[in-house]
Amino acid sequence: MAASNDVLRSVFITGLKNAHGVEHQALALMDRQIDHLANYPEISDMLRKHRAETEEQITRIDQILDGLGESASAVKDIALTISGNMAAIAHVFAPDEVLKNSFANHAFENFEAAAYTSLITLADAGSFTSATPLLQQSLSEEQRMAQWVLDNIPATTMKYVSLRAAGETAGH
Repeated sequence: MAASNDVLRSVFITGLKNAHGVEHQALALMDRQIDHLANYPEISDMLRKHRAETEEQITRIDQILDGLGESASAVKDIALTISGNMAAIAHVFAPDEVLKNSFANHAFENFEAAAYTSLITLADAGSFTSATPLLQQSLSEEQRMAQWVLDNIPATTMKYVSLRAAGETAGH
């Protein structure tokens, strides 16, 4: 049984509002991490680059919502921003903060990629195909960042161990 276009539209809009909030959560997570990466400039640089992409992703979602006569949910944005700040703070006290953040970042980027994949599916099924290129661009950015994080976990791990062995602040 095929879903009606009304149901597809409703689920699509909810998904867009959720993604908007998640991108605000991502900004909060990255901002807290960037502040703690003095010993890891390569991670800091990549997070700054992805932060700019994330701001563009929010703009894309706003553009899609505007085209549908909708707007983002301020409540979801605020709640997820607070949640992102709390999640980042949770790792600050761990001596291996950089490792924990790397693992969490990989999971988070894959979560975002899955959300964009779902949104693309809904856009195509609901004939909201003008949104597909914008969503595809965001999906590609999330996949690229997830792969970068995964590819850099070995180097980050060894740098952490090396700093710790030298008695330096290894966490950040």
